[in-house]
Amino acid sequence: MNFGFTEEQELLRAEVRKFLDQNASLEHVRKIVEAEDGPGLDRELWSRMAELGWVGLCMPEAHGGVGLDLETAIVVLEETGRSLFPSPLVSTMTAAKAIERFGSEDQQARWLPGLADGSKVGTFAVLERSDTLEAEGIETFAKPDGDELILSGEKLFVPDAANADLYVVAVRSGSDAESITLVVVESGAQGLSASDFESMDLTKRIGRLSLEDVRVSADAVLGEQGAGWSATSWLLDLGAALVTAEAVGAAEAALQITTDFAKERIQFGEQIGRFQGVKHPLSEIYVDVESFRSLVYYAIWALDQGAEDARLAVSRAKAYASETFPQAGIMGVQLHGGVGYTWEYDIQLYLKRAKWVRPMYGDADYHYERIARLGDL
Repeated sequence: MNFGFTEEQELLRAEVRKFLDQNASLEHVRKIVEAEDGPGLDRELWSRMAELGWVGLCMPEAHGGVGLDLETAIVVLEETGRSLFPSPLVSTMTAAKAIERFGSEDQQARWLPGLADGSKVGTFAVLERSDTLEAEGIETFAKPDGDELILSGEKLFVPDAANADLYVVAVRSGSDAESITLVVVESGAQGLSASDFESMDLTKRIGRLSLEDVRVSADAVLGEQGAGWSATSWLLDLGAALVTAEAVGAAEAALQITTDFAKERIQFGEQIGRFQGVKHPLSEIYVDVESFRSLVYYAIWALDQGAEDARLAVSRAKAYASETFPQAGIMGVQLHGGVGYTWEYDIQLYLKRAKWVRPMYGDADYHYERIARLGDL
């Protein structure tokens, strides 16, 4: 099986790289996250990305998207990860896939065009105070009231919570463990409030979504009410795969930054990159990045094609990335010496991104345990 990118995909990569180098350098990223009113979203750049078709890359053409596959999205995600570009791209892609895959034609026509053209930001809200990715961890409840549902509860660690215009929310609609329903809730709904947490990685926003007797109509339900756990599981796998794809670019950049430093830093009259104690760790980082790159390429293909081993493939990729990317960030800082921890050096930004990636959609322990379960070990 050939996982090499096509000529068109490589041209897309070159265009994305050129755009980000010109408009979203690390210097500009720092300006975004150092803003006086806190880390934000550069709406102008987000709109330009949407105009270029990158936001709606995998959304249906009938609803304003480009209609390409998830494999092509890898190209964009690797480059945004390389630049640590603070955007709700992964969140919006996940919400859009939820609506496309599990929503009706009317629901797609209602919500997808706004997501595709960048006028709306979407996200997926699952985790709660239990901090578990299993169905029993969902306590936010949907109570029927005529033709409406009344939603009450709190979602935590919601990506891009404060910036989102619509939320795909997993709620409980029955006493059975897997009686879960996916509901689309639009910002501005009475009783809904969202706020961001202060986090280590200022290039990624994450926060809280509170629902206090929020009323939504029955046509806001994606799929069949009470039968949404399989859809929720698929979306969790998608989120894990997209986050890992973005981590490939970030880890590559961290390796490049550290390698360049090792070529410039002189110690004992030699470039430190000549020392085995530096060369060997850099080589190990390279092998690790290439390893989880190949794993996530297959995982995203498997998800897109509905392969039987898609869940197993996602867990392999996310487990490996969650373990090795933080190690690469730590080693990058260490090889910079004491200055690597300071704000002036870019390597510490990549360490913080690695710390953000590790728990998102399940850490290494969670996914290794799931690999064992799926493999009957």
